[in-house]
Amino acid sequence: MIFAAGLGTRLKPWTDHHPKALAPVNGKPLLQRNIEYLKKNGITDLVINVHHFAEQVITFLEQQQFGCNIAISHEVGEPLETGGGLKNAAAFLAGSNPFVVINADILTDLNLEEMLTFHRQHAPLVTLAVTNRQSSRAFLFNNEHALCGWKNVQTGAERISVPAAHMVARAFSGIHIMDAAIFPLLTEEGKFSLVDVYLRLAKEYRILGYDHSGGVLIDVGKPESIAVAEQYFH
Repeated sequence: MIFAAGLGTRLKPWTDHHPKALAPVNGKPLLQRNIEYLKKNGITDLVINVHHFAEQVITFLEQQQFGCNIAISHEVGEPLETGGGLKNAAAFLAGSNPFVVINADILTDLNLEEMLTFHRQHAPLVTLAVTNRQSSRAFLFNNEHALCGWKNVQTGAERISVPAAHMVARAFSGIHIMDAAIFPLLTEEGKFSLVDVYLRLAKEYRILGYDHSGGVLIDVGKPESIAVAEQYFH
């Protein structure tokens, strides 16, 4: 699944008239780059959620020949954030196990095949791609790479689900691998964040971090980050 429904407020003025997912990097929209990235990693059955300028995204997908089976999860009333967006798309994803979720504004060279192998070997409910880069917010993991909590690095505020003597902060990369067993556990309704879901579920289920520090990862959420991305993605 590609999350492409957000308002993209950090990417104004582009998002005043266009969806963030269609912002071009060296002339190629972010959404196209992520579809091609997933296809390169052997994933051709896709779900894409839409809301902000949804018709532009749908038209773009109709005009392209990606060689993928693409389903649209349309969030009509309001964008449902990551948790609500995932739950809204459950009918498309429940038969896939495991499945990959990526934010449309993330560009990376992460080897998804290796991450999937890690997920299958350890069999957690969710595997989160993380790195040791600087970030204002971070997940906290114990020595077994299991999610313990969350921290606002700027304020020092913490939310601890599973106390541990030693915790390592890692920045989330916007890429998840999930087991379909997560859907019955999504008890929240409407608009909600997967961060809150993970912190709740970490008390009973294993949620692991997959560290891919050292690779290329660019959050193309701001105009200045497009210029950075264009240095790596041609």
